[in-house]
Amino acid sequence: MQIREAVQDDVTAMAALAASRREQYARWQPVFWRQAVGALEKHRVYLASLVANSEVITLVSEHVGQVDGFLIARLVPAPPVYDPGGLTCDIDDFVVTPASNWPSVGAALLRAGLAEAARRGAVQAVVVTGRRDQPKRRTLRSCGLEVASEWWLTPLPLAAEPAASLEGHE
Repeated sequence: MQIREAVQDDVTAMAALAASRREQYARWQPVFWRQAVGALEKHRVYLASLVANSEVITLVSEHVGQVDGFLIARLVPAPPVYDPGGLTCDIDDFVVTPASNWPSVGAALLRAGLAEAARRGAVQAVVVTGRRDQPKRRTLRSCGLEVASEWWLTPLPLAAEPAASLEGHE
């Protein structure tokens, strides 16, 4: 396994790995993770722009010439109501395949990404994952991360359906 900076030649493989993850996540939560028409190509273009941006941390794991994982981290300020003491490392696109590689490949990618983020001035990291992605969640925990927040959701009724009255709720 080799962890290295992503290059444009990696983008197609990165997009395919992400599409596979979105398919899995959509089985677990079909509304939130529902893929848009043309999602693979749209994501490929987006990933290419991130790989080209020197301010974004883009890493891949390569094993026997194949990309088997990637991590993308952006350094952002915390929302203005919080003051963690510096920049936040926001890791959203972070995929490893197969799932059995999370303890090795996932941990190596995460540690490399966090080290680079710290070198660039980040003081905390926020990593996005699906609630049911247990292999990834175990790896995050093993690397010292903990849950700080959760997003809860529900599908809303279609506009054609009558909404519940808000009378008496003022």
